[in-house]
Amino acid sequence: MADENEKPHIVERENGPLVVKNVGKMIGPDGEDLGARPAMALCRCGASKNKPFCDGTHMGTGFSSDHEDISHRDRVLTYEGESITVHYNRVLCSHAARCVSNLEGVFDPARDPWIEADRAPAEEIKSVIEACPSGALSYSEKGGDPCHIHDDECVIFVERHGPYHVRNVDLEGAEWATQACQKKYVLCRCGASKNKPFCDGAHVDIGWRDDAEE
Repeated sequence: MADENEKPHIVERENGPLVVKNVGKMIGPDGEDLGARPAMALCRCGASKNKPFCDGTHMGTGFSSDHEDISHRDRVLTYEGESITVHYNRVLCSHAARCVSNLEGVFDPARDPWIEADRAPAEEIKSVIEACPSGALSYSEKGGDPCHIHDDECVIFVERHGPYHVRNVDLEGAEWATQACQKKYVLCRCGASKNKPFCDGAHVDIGWRDDAEE
């Protein structure tokens, strides 16, 4: 039983699940309320038959919570515009591609540079960046909030065939990448990320599905 006086937080259990305490809301892929409990164990090996919850399957799959050293890739690229500057750290990116689908004039992976901050009004760019689930994208303005979080609701969103999107929940013991937002981040659910506990888009590369039979 979680202590109601504890702050909402997540602890990654070695070679095991994500232990979540005191998160007020957990939302499923279709917007359904999954009924957050004071203490929950969430699957991150990708193999539970009771996803998103852990059923102990990780103990028989050889799941490892180890991650690679990503320090050589941990750098922030900056794209300056006249009224807004966009920052991007690929180590944080979960490849949700919302930026490309919502504002392809600014965000185009086929172009070099792939971000051009003067191709749309600053307010449109800010809106798209604020929708980035991983925090890989950020923007800077004088006096701006680098996390771009406008509320303090503690919530976890479960992406279909993808990671956990976390808002306003402490992640204990994490190694944060440069300019990472500790209020907005994505956690691996497929078990294949090389940057555990964070998602690195590996679920796309391996074609992982959360409804697949194990």
